Amino acid sequence: MLATLLELRGNGRACVYTEPMWGLSMMLVLPYASVFMLALGVADTEIGLLATLSMLSQVVCGLLSGVVTDKLGRRLTTAVFDIVAWVIPCLIWAFAQNFWWFLAAAVINGTWQITMNSWDCLLVEDVDRALLTKVYSLIKVAADFSALFAPIAAFLVARYGLVPAVRILYINAAVVMAVKIWILYRWTTETVVGELRREQTRGTSIWRVLWGYRPVLGLIVRSRGTLFSLVIAAIVGAVTLVTATFWQIVASKRLGVPDAVLPFLPMVKSVLSVVFFFTVIPWLTHKGTLRRPTLIGFAAVLASQVLLVCIPVPGEGATISTYALLGICLMLDAFGIGMLFMLAESLVALHVDQHERSRVMAIQRTVVMLATAPFGWIAGWLSSQDRTWPFVLNAALAVAGLLVAGRFWVTTHEESAVDAHA
Repeated sequence: MLATLLELRGNGRACVYTEPMWGLSMMLVLPYASVFMLALGVADTEIGLLATLSMLSQVVCGLLSGVVTDKLGRRLTTAVFDIVAWVIPCLIWAFAQNFWWFLAAAVINGTWQITMNSWDCLLVEDVDRALLTKVYSLIKVAADFSALFAPIAAFLVARYGLVPAVRILYINAAVVMAVKIWILYRWTTETVVGELRREQTRGTSIWRVLWGYRPVLGLIVRSRGTLFSLVIAAIVGAVTLVTATFWQIVASKRLGVPDAVLPFLPMVKSVLSVVFFFTVIPWLTHKGTLRRPTLIGFAAVLASQVLLVCIPVPGEGATISTYALLGICLMLDAFGIGMLFMLAESLVALHVDQHERSRVMAIQRTVVMLATAPFGWIAGWLSSQDRTWPFVLNAALAVAGLLVAGRFWVTTHEESAVDAHA
């Protein structure tokens, strides 16, 4: 991974090297997103509904993402829709007063699925396929290192209180993201495939291009590997959605973790994730089938969810034993979710048709989001009944992941080549 980081050139290098800027923007504020909404009077069920509506917005944008990416090009699409998806919603969140402000921001923020497609193509289309798993690992590590800036958020919350501090952090996120967007645009060029697709779709309406997705649907339906990777990605996406939305709520409102301490929890998780990415995970995924590490990842997630549900409620605020048990949960999550994120992205990328990457990945993301969307509302209702229930749901999803990976695994071309060589 270190060799890959140093040897990356061109678009891959620009995408990976700018990723840590998340640490000075969104990663500072994400640990407070849900509790910030609670502080402004948004209920658990409304938070879950917002997660689902955001996902539905992402479904629409995900469906259009391939068309927009092909017509505008990978580089321009990434710049334009990064501004729409992050800078504008951050300003809305900064001045939010009630549920409706968060709804508007959530719908607009859903356009990040367009830039996710274009950015992904910008990242990998000119990169050697043999390096894909390592590149996605580097992206995950960069995001994890971003959490090391968490003490800044903790200081602001301790100094100014939760709501004023989070408003400041959202304004900061808008500014830093704008700088990140400019740097990425400045140091990238359009990919070879991007130039070809832009030329092929020139003068063609969006609806006509969308109609051209029919044969792409056939490619997906006929590929067992693609269908399998979609199911794995959907399960991982649902677990990630529930965790991102409700983990901070259960830590704060059930286990009594103070607001100023909240950002340190994802920071610890990120540090552990980085350690695992440079030690255990490369050892597990270095050669042979990815089936075993996938099973291990789901098993770790299952263990973390069960433990989180079983942590006793402290009498007055979090105790030393509470933090110790949360630490074990964070360690299992860092290992399990971290590895599953990388594997899910890699499986999709490895099974995709290279010449139809933009359109196939657009449809894949749309299907995954449609399957994932209901879990935000479901988890919100569960949280309104008992704040541990969303994690019971996550445990059930982890069991489903174990069954799917154990029973229906489809070997990638790269794994077949390794097995044949062996």
